[in-house]
Amino acid sequence: MKRYADLLADALKRVREIQPWDLAKQLAREKPPLLLDVREPAEFAQARIPGSINVPRGVLEQACEWDFDETEPVLAARQADSIVVVCRSGNRSVLAADVMLQMGFAEVVSLKTGVRGWNDFEQPLVDADGRAVDGDEAERLLAPRVRPEQRRPM
Repeated sequence: MKRYADLLADALKRVREIQPWDLAKQLAREKPPLLLDVREPAEFAQARIPGSINVPRGVLEQACEWDFDETEPVLAARQADSIVVVCRSGNRSVLAADVMLQMGFAEVVSLKTGVRGWNDFEQPLVDADGRAVDGDEAERLLAPRVRPEQRRPM
């Protein structure tokens, strides 16, 4: 039986990761990559990289293709373009990027360390209304929240 860590390790054999400073350079280009945030809508609303679009991981496969109720036209039209997949910490984005590569997307990478690392690199984040999110507030919002009942039994 494969565990989550096994799935990530397997996907990382195929998925290239970039660091937040690499993404900052790419975003400054004349033609920046599409930023695809695969977190849940509530997470995305709290703090996100400006200019990113949200497609939750659970509907990604349908969102990548035309003719589905979850189709995201901006994404479906960019199969040949550069795409950077982001999530909170860089794990969901690796799995999402792996699926997208399997679906024929040509230039997909994952943001290593995710939105948390972007914030640690002191790059801008915004909320659902486009207002800047303070770095300390973002750190609080992006912190892991493993409840006691989610911990492995002793």
